Amino acid sequence: MKQLDVLGVRVEMPTNSPIVLLREREGQRYLPIWIGAPEATAIAYAQQGVEPPRPLTHDLMVNLVTALGHRLQQVHITAMRDGVFYAELVFDDGERVVESRPSDAIALALRSSTPIWAAEDLLDLAGITMAIEDEDEVERFKEFLDSVSAEDFEGAAGSSEGDDEPDSGPGT
Repeated sequence: MKQLDVLGVRVEMPTNSPIVLLREREGQRYLPIWIGAPEATAIAYAQQGVEPPRPLTHDLMVNLVTALGHRLQQVHITAMRDGVFYAELVFDDGERVVESRPSDAIALALRSSTPIWAAEDLLDLAGITMAIEDEDEVERFKEFLDSVSAEDFEGAAGSSEGDDEPDSGPGT
C-alpha cells in the first residue's frame, strides 16, 4: 500500500465531470477518479476548511463514529473492476472494515485527518506517472486537470467511480 495525498477536485471539460486527483506521497504516480458532483463538493469543502452551520452527511458520519467511541484509522482505495473504483474504511481496531465509494471515503478522511492508502497493483493499473522536478508542481497539475478528459484514461484504466449512476451496485 502507498499513502496518497488529495491534490484537489476539478471539473473536467467539456463534459463537466468532477474529478478528484490523488498523488502517491513517495513517488510520481497520480490517481484520477471521476466522482459525482455532491461528493466533489464535499471533498472541496473539507479541503477548504468550510464548516457549514449544520453538519452535512460526511460531517454527520464522522460525528457518529466518534460518538460511538471509534476512530477512522485509514482509508484504503483497494481496486478497480469494470471501470469502478472500490474503497474500504478501516476503523480503530483494524478489524472493522466497511466498504465505501472512494469519494465518500476521501471526504471522511479529509474531515477526520485520516491517511489515505492505495493498493500498489491499483496504482500500477490506474495510476499516471508524471515526472515533475521543480516547485511549479501545483500549477502544472492545474494545467493538467484543465486539459485532461475521461477519454484520456479509458484505454489504460477506464477510470470511473460510478458515482453518477445511483444504485448501480457495490462500490458506488
